[in-house]
Amino acid sequence: MNYMISMFIDDEMDMGEKIEFIETVRKDKSFTDEALGLLRQEKIIRGDIVDRVPLVEVKAPFSWKRFMRPFLQPIGLVAPALAAVIIFLVFFMPQPLRTPLTNRFVIYRPDVNQVEITGTFTGWKRVPLHKIGDSGYWEVSLDLTEGEHRFTYILEGRHSFADPTVPAREADDFGGQNSVLYVEQSV
Repeated sequence: MNYMISMFIDDEMDMGEKIEFIETVRKDKSFTDEALGLLRQEKIIRGDIVDRVPLVEVKAPFSWKRFMRPFLQPIGLVAPALAAVIIFLVFFMPQPLRTPLTNRFVIYRPDVNQVEITGTFTGWKRVPLHKIGDSGYWEVSLDLTEGEHRFTYILEGRHSFADPTVPAREADDFGGQNSVLYVEQSV
């Protein structure tokens, strides 16, 4: 149906569009015939009396055989096969094993007698660092998973101390700072 005819029947035209419609009706015979046919249909639709009951097509009941027919044809097998492959890849494809990465934590604090580390990788449990001779350095090597970890050092069992070699930090809930360490597999 022509858009202009629909607008005319629904009385959605401004005066300029109505003038254009009338000019088109005068010039184009097929347009005129289409407009008249649609106006007659609209008159019947808006009428009060229905002369006859419309014929309603009754659909056949559901049939699995008819439903499965397109899937059993050669071209119909492509979509289910593709879906099965995608499901396999998403749920059953073996993932590469992520081995923990050993990270060495070293801090220079010759002025203390005890250094511990705590963080997301220890479940916030304290792990002692070992003194390296009389050098003033303390160290521990821990296995970390790939990702982002927060941690802090504990000096003398009570003072938290952010790692000065790790620039990324965030405030903790106790007025101090945690170091933020990003661990990733090297390729």
